[in-house]
Amino acid sequence: MSSTQATPDRSRLWTLLIVSVGLFMCVLDNLVVTVALPSIHRDLGASIQTLEWTVNGFVLSFAVLLMTGAALGDRFGRKRMFVIGILLFTLASAGSALAPNMGVLIATRALQGAGAAIVTPLTLTLLASTFPEDKRGLAIGVWSGISGIAVALGPLVGGAVIQLSSWHWIFWINVPVGLILAPTAARLLSESHGGQRGLDLPGLGFVSTGLFGIIFGLIRSQTLGWGKLEVIVSLAAGVVLLIAFVTQELRTETPMLPMSFFKKRAFSVTNVVSLSMYFGMFGSIFFMSQYLQNVLGNSALEAGVKMLVWTGSTMLVAPLAGYFSEKFGSRFFMVAGLTLQAIALGWLASEVKVDQSYASMVLPFICGGAGMALVFAPSANAVLSSVRTDQAGQASGANNAIRELGGVLGISVLSTVFASHGSYASPQDYVNGLIPTMWVGASVLAAGALITAALPFGARKESTSVQASAPAAA
Repeated sequence: MSSTQATPDRSRLWTLLIVSVGLFMCVLDNLVVTVALPSIHRDLGASIQTLEWTVNGFVLSFAVLLMTGAALGDRFGRKRMFVIGILLFTLASAGSALAPNMGVLIATRALQGAGAAIVTPLTLTLLASTFPEDKRGLAIGVWSGISGIAVALGPLVGGAVIQLSSWHWIFWINVPVGLILAPTAARLLSESHGGQRGLDLPGLGFVSTGLFGIIFGLIRSQTLGWGKLEVIVSLAAGVVLLIAFVTQELRTETPMLPMSFFKKRAFSVTNVVSLSMYFGMFGSIFFMSQYLQNVLGNSALEAGVKMLVWTGSTMLVAPLAGYFSEKFGSRFFMVAGLTLQAIALGWLASEVKVDQSYASMVLPFICGGAGMALVFAPSANAVLSSVRTDQAGQASGANNAIRELGGVLGISVLSTVFASHGSYASPQDYVNGLIPTMWVGASVLAAGALITAALPFGARKESTSVQASAPAAA
């Protein structure tokens, strides 16, 4: 290989490594914290309601600001905003580790979510601007696999750190990584911008406040129920503001999210896939991980080890799914992935009981993990292939926001299903609530698979010519 060939390849590998480490930090931290909640409760004397906001504060700011993070990257430079996001996440991690009370901890967790909201969509955008289309599938597959590793290691790292030291160290571990990653990214990443250099401030305001209203309402519904005035007003205000956002995007010359994206069948169908998967699968995992601990008597660390079968399948299959979806198209893989996840949840729901053996869970765990992997990379590839390269930030931000909304909506709806059929009062009561919850999750995934199979998807290579003729980003 000549030196001129080696230099671009080396640059691409550095980009893949840097964005993967950034994504790993953000995904790992959110999962690690859930394991640490009992220790935080004992140390800071938090109420259960306050304790929930150490998770909700991160989720709320993360989901609300995803599109904003992508828009800022397009406007001010993706490398620049990626570095700023890493530094904000690192600073907030140190603040969380030093937090003397719950108020400070919740505030710094919200700042962590803001940093993660900048970093996460830009990891995919930076890959899209660095890798040519014929090599992008494998890169996205590796990127998805790294995310799977973070999901797999989250409970393990959290349990191990707490057993060896204290909950403060689940935040401290981010600090040296961030302090190394930020200057490395500043030196080695190439700068790129979106094709639309203007910043749509009204649109940014409408979408941020609209998503805040909806996600805040969904989070509060888990505690208050759907009929409370606070929940109804929050959801209604969110819907009105998002309608105002759509109206703004249709009339402005510099839209934050061009509504024409949704006329592209591949883009729209892929977002249906993302919403279905995060609703059904992540809502169900929320209850399944508690089942391993509250009903079957596993410690947090033991539950994390046993869930490795599920998440380990994701790590192994994701790179292959990314590579082959680039060759054969994404639609088949997404339909197969949703179908496998639906089968996995239905399988678990049909066998769950108070004394279920772990051996009986292994095959559905593998099935569910493989199904998730078949969606992760192909859906990211489909979103990027449906738009021009200079529009990748807008498309990635929208897709990330939609799937996070699906996850919060799934947990909220499935929590209602659980509460109407069971409770935490006894193992049997928990199982009584878990069974219908899993079946609802499986039904949503199956519906997503059917919709994706039935809807026209569009020509996969249509975007290639568009990308080739598109003007270079300013």
